[in-house]
Amino acid sequence: MSAPVPPRVRTALAAISWPVYVLLYTPLVMVAYFSVASITGDGSYSVRAYGALFHDHDVLVALKRSLVLAVLSAAVSTSLGTLLGYGLCRFRNAKARGFFANMPSLIIYTPIIMPGLVFGVSEELTFHFVHNATGLLNAGFATLVIAHITFQVPYVALTVFARLSGLDPNLFEASHDLYADGVKSFFYLIVPVVQPAIIGGFLLGITLSIDDFTISFFTAGAGVVTLPLYIYSAIAKKGISPEINALGTLMIGSILVLAIAHFFINRHRARASQLPV
Repeated sequence: MSAPVPPRVRTALAAISWPVYVLLYTPLVMVAYFSVASITGDGSYSVRAYGALFHDHDVLVALKRSLVLAVLSAAVSTSLGTLLGYGLCRFRNAKARGFFANMPSLIIYTPIIMPGLVFGVSEELTFHFVHNATGLLNAGFATLVIAHITFQVPYVALTVFARLSGLDPNLFEASHDLYADGVKSFFYLIVPVVQPAIIGGFLLGITLSIDDFTISFFTAGAGVVTLPLYIYSAIAKKGISPEINALGTLMIGSILVLAIAHFFINRHRARASQLPV
């Protein structure tokens, strides 16, 4: 049983935490407020911006493309990232020391910490080179999907690798003693153990894909507009309008719904695991 936190410590933590909460959530509240507030400042409120948003064909097309891109790239990156995380953890050299001992972590972390601008430019150059050499991978939706898969894979691999690193290595030997080959060990031992990490990686991939602007800007090609690209274009042409604030509010609301649903699902699983068999 943990010791109680002294009142002074609670007060100090609250004094630090609440200003941070204000800095984090005030801009989000402002977006929601200005999506219904009148732009003339006469104190009136209206949901007209939401109606205009749902009747805007360009917004609906961009939204549909972003959702398809997010789900498709997240599904593929989750599969590849799970295999990568498993391979780096399962087949690393236990005798390696120094730089080579940290090689799996470097492989995963390097693409994550790389600036998105550099990653986007490198992807564009690669697609341009391949297209000039083979005629394939012309800038469009296909290159956008490949680029999103590429930058999502390390995030999934990191979550799976972190989950597997905490497992007892003897579990793998025990599965072999029970006559399970590598394939059966993977599907009956690894997948159930890392299932929360796989689900978390998939949801993270969707979030990263919908949120991405920089990489999409360099790899989408002409005529392929995702939701972030549409927002950027609309702001560049008209400035921040109530419709853009309404779109941002809907995106914030969707994220909150997913976060709340994920919280209740995890709490239900935790309670179910504690029930007596």
